[in-house]
Amino acid sequence: MKVSSAEFLKNYGSLADKALSEPVTITRNGRDRLVVISAEEYARLKRRDRRVVTVRELTDAEIELIAKAEVPSEYAYLDEELKDGKA
Repeated sequence: MKVSSAEFLKNYGSLADKALSEPVTITRNGRDRLVVISAEEYARLKRRDRRVVTVRELTDAEIELIAKAEVPSEYAYLDEELKDGKA
């Protein structure tokens, strides 16, 4: 659902309730500016944050999995970019 900021302010109660079941995008001057989501959905998204580790923190099993990983064929074009030294 997408609403203007003026409409969101005018109908805050019902739109806040709507955001409990689906994201509500708030626009300003026709451009997406904010998205209101439920606290439950926000917590779910935060749990999905990626964790950064150093190479020393990887287990031998993780290193082995990385070594065996194959790039899907639809991304083969990225190898060419690396050969040009652009990446």
